[in-house]
Amino acid sequence: MNIHTNTLSKTHQSDENKVKSLLTDVENFCQEIRPEEELCYLERKPNEKVIPLARKYQLLGMLIPEEYHGRQADTVTYLRSLARIGREGTGVRTFFSGHVSIGSYPIVRFGSPELKNKYLFAAARGDKILAFGLTEPEAGSNPLEMQSTYRKTGNSYRLNGVKYLISNGGIADAVIVFAYPEEESGASSAKNRRVSAFVVDTNAKGFQAESFTAQAKMGMPTSNTAMFEMQDVEVPMENLLGEEGNGFRIAMATLVSGRLSVAAGCLGVIEDCLQEAINYSKERHQHGKPIAKHQLVQSHLAEIELARAASSALITEAAMAKDAANADPDNPEKEKAADMFAAKAKWFASNAAWRAADHAVQILGGRGWSTLYRPGRHLMDVRVCRIYEGTDEILQLKIASSLLGKEYEAFK
Repeated sequence: MNIHTNTLSKTHQSDENKVKSLLTDVENFCQEIRPEEELCYLERKPNEKVIPLARKYQLLGMLIPEEYHGRQADTVTYLRSLARIGREGTGVRTFFSGHVSIGSYPIVRFGSPELKNKYLFAAARGDKILAFGLTEPEAGSNPLEMQSTYRKTGNSYRLNGVKYLISNGGIADAVIVFAYPEEESGASSAKNRRVSAFVVDTNAKGFQAESFTAQAKMGMPTSNTAMFEMQDVEVPMENLLGEEGNGFRIAMATLVSGRLSVAAGCLGVIEDCLQEAINYSKERHQHGKPIAKHQLVQSHLAEIELARAASSALITEAAMAKDAANADPDNPEKEKAADMFAAKAKWFASNAAWRAADHAVQILGGRGWSTLYRPGRHLMDVRVCRIYEGTDEILQLKIASSLLGKEYEAFK
């Protein structure tokens, strides 16, 4: 009994040390990336220090198992990490979401041993940067309307199609790509849900990516967003992710991870806006006193704090539900619960962050309406969080249908 207790104690201590180590590395990364991100944002150019610094602090394998040299963080710890990174900017956090949450996660969960060996070691080291290619010009909120196709040719697949608004899409070495069998392309095939998923190397012949310019985006000028086209891109048979025809399930399961990452990043935005607003309101004097003493300024601060507290509570609950589902992957009820908690957390936190940034901008006044100050940058950047990984409207319908029952699903 004593041996068992001591073993549990040592295991618990080991886990605590791993969590502390990761969070310390995240903090150090954030301290180093901030001046670089500030400068790149003002110059509206990609922040090329994100990947080297993420490598330095071993943050590119946060969800990858230790056997592949990753950090194997639980969901709660990973989301705490992303919340801290989110304070440095939605563009920085979006890179991690693309590479870790929706890039490496589906390989960890659905990849064959051969596929994991091929990509996870390299992804954890940062030798291969990953992205997730689901969205297309005509397939957004309903991914089953995608037009990308594949066909078998001997010992490989051939993929054709265009993917659009892909985070990391222009810098990725490999992309998780979804497509229909060639004979089932088009909207008429949607009801069959026979989409398959593949890991596609971007250096393959026929793969061509084009990054959006910073001027073409409302926010996140320091991060990469791209579209890419596949023209008869050859993909080895072993790069099929999961089973053929199981792509839609893989995509939906991965979006749970992605939505949680967005929610956590939005919490970081709220935290940073709150700190910036508090600091400024104490320093700025009007009418003979710090504006922090004005009741209406305090009202703005109270709104931001409520947004922070409520978002944190929802995200923590969602993270625990995701960890419970990860521990019991064959339990559909736990998977469904994690899916719903993630939808609630993402919808609430992204809207709360948008409002929090607006309150912070109002407190800073004229300085708030400037990219020289952090709240203004957050306001521009966080707006996209109400669109990607599930729009406000789709998530609201998803939440409502969970209350009413499947027969009331509005988008069936």
